Formats: sequence, C-alpha cells, structure tokens
Amino acid sequence: MGQAAKVLQLFKTLHRTRQQVFKNDARALEAARIKINEEFKCNKTETSPKKIEELIKIGSDVELILRTSVIQGIHTDHNTLMIHDQRSFMLLIQLAEVSEYELVPRKDLLIENVPYCDAPTQKQ
Repeated sequence: MGQAAKVLQLFKTLHRTRQQVFKNDARALEAARIKINEEFKCNKTETSPKKIEELIKIGSDVELILRTSVIQGIHTDHNTLMIHDQRSFMLLIQLAEVSEYELVPRKDLLIENVPYCDAPTQKQ
C-alpha cells in the first residue's frame, strides 16, 4: 500500500476512533476533530518517506491509546464518578472503592490541585 493510502487510512481510522471514544460528548468530539485535522494539515507538505513513516507510526500509536486508555465519566458528586463503560469500569477497579457503578476515589489517591509551572523552583 502506498504512503498516501496509508495516510488517508490513518486519518479515517483516527476520526472513527474519535467518534467511538467520545460519543455523546460534543465538546470532546469537536476538540479531537480539530486536533486531528490540524496535525494532518501541519504535515501535509512533508515529502521525506522516512519522516512520513514516522508520523504514521505516531498517529497509529495515538489511535491505539485513544482506543485502549481513554475513559470518560460523569461527576455525580465532588468525589464520585459515574462510569458507564464496563471495560473502563474494570480498569479503574483497583484505583477506587467501588459501589455499584460509582467510583469513589480513595483518600490516599487524592492530591491537591497544584497549578503546573514551567519554571523550575529553586531550593532554599
């Protein structure tokens, strides 16, 4: 299969995966659509076969991560998530106390929400 066909197939696969993973979440669907389209537009002038293969590999890895690692839940309380997908529920069973299909985070896993800082802090 030629590289152009592989790129097109990857583009379609990423969009199908996006639709499946983020169904019923309009914001996430739109954000993922924009990001996929941006990345492909940024690299559409690439001519190096080696670089194109590298980009195809990255895109395939992203698709795999989306398919296997992304879970979505609904906040039902300040520390409770409702997970609808049974596969996702099984992934989180080790991280929380489970009550029916509700996940309640263990207190030892909760941390303060600290803003990210690019600049390294100096030790005193």
